[in-house]
This record gives sequence, C-alpha cells and structure tokens, in this order.
Amino acid sequence: MKLLVIGAKSDIAIATARVFAQNGYDLILAGRNISELILDANDIKIRYSINIELVEFDIEQFETHENFVKNINVNIIDGVLISVGYMQEQKVCEKNFNETLRTINVNFTGVVSILNIIANIFENRKSGFIIAISSVAGDRGRKTNYIYGSSKAGLSAYLSGLRGRLFSSQVQVLTVKPGFVNTRMTEKLKLPEKLTAEPEDIADAIFKAYKNRNNILYYLQIWKYIMLIIKHIPEFIFKRLSI
Repeated sequence: MKLLVIGAKSDIAIATARVFAQNGYDLILAGRNISELILDANDIKIRYSINIELVEFDIEQFETHENFVKNINVNIIDGVLISVGYMQEQKVCEKNFNETLRTINVNFTGVVSILNIIANIFENRKSGFIIAISSVAGDRGRKTNYIYGSSKAGLSAYLSGLRGRLFSSQVQVLTVKPGFVNTRMTEKLKLPEKLTAEPEDIADAIFKAYKNRNNILYYLQIWKYIMLIIKHIPEFIFKRLSI
C-alpha cells in the first residue's frame, strides 16, 4: 500500500503521513523544499519500517503537474492526501491582488489541476482514494476572512462534485474541514483553546474517517454544529457581524 502526500511539509500532512505509515503504508512525500523533511522522513522510515520517497513539487506551477504525475507513476499508489494551504491576512489580500491570486492558486486552482489528472487515473482503474484538506472557513464567507474562505469554499464544492463523479468507480473522496488547528500557519493567531485541535489528533481522525469511507470530516466535531448555526444566520443579520 502506498500514499502520495502533496503539501507534505504542512503539520497536518506530516502527522497524517505518520499515521498511515504506522498502518503499513509506504509514502511519497511531495512539496516545495522537501529536503527540509529529511529528518522526519528518516524517523518515520526507521520507526515503522516503510519505504519513503521525497519529491519536489510546487502546486502553483500548473504546467509541471502532468509530468509530476507521470514521473511518480500514480498507478502504483493507492491514494493521495492533499494538504496544501496558504492564508494571508484579509487586509493584505484586499490591497495586494498578488496575495489574493496566490491564495486562490494554492488553495483551489492548483489542487483542482493536480486532482483532475489523478482522478482520471483512479476513475479508469476503478480504485483509489482522495483526501483533501479544506476548511470550515469555506462554509460561509465572513467579512474578516472571505478571500481565504472563498478559496476553500471552491475546493469543498469541487470535492463534492468529484465525489459524485467517482462514486460509481469505487473511488473515495474525503473532504476534511478543520476548525482551528495549532500549526505553523496559525502560530501568530490567538486561538480559543477549547476549539483548537492538535495536528496529531486530526491525523488520527482523518485515518479513521478514511477507513470508515466517510464523505466529510469536521474536526473538532463541534465545528459541524458551529458552522450549521453560522450558515443559517439570515444575511441581513450576518452582514453586521464581525466574526
């Protein structure tokens, strides 16, 4: 069994890779400056006696995606985990379109580009699984984070449609929607302790959801109900809220 991890340098990705390795999966870890993961990769390899390959990959370089898939031979992998993400401050994105564009390209366009290629292969062979990290931020556009949120909303909608398309081909598509998580991306934010998860905990939840063939995973689970409430706030009230 083999798992391809795209965006392998993220805290959630490496934690999830460890869980899959613990359960006997060989790993292909792909990302930018992937050599920074050598120590983690060696630790996982020794600890769980599995094979690991490190591959350079930039989700924003769309023109390289076809060759990337050919070079790693997706036909020999069982599934893919995509955990790329970019979150810039809302105010910065409002004034700098390059930051807005990067947010969209990393969180949505790049993921769509690579998954379109991988999905075709999985569909043709009628097997495989796709796990992608979206966000609860995509469930509704909030004035304080709507550029990042809209990129994740697009991803969640894409994954929903892809799930329907691949269902008859026995290909599982799992959308992961974390709330607050203690990661390098959020280290400058003041996060509410009771609503904040650790990467290791969400990694365990992801593997369990994959084994149970779930469609969507909210984590912490309470976020499912928080977002249900937020989605049902009338717009004439919601537009006045600073959340």
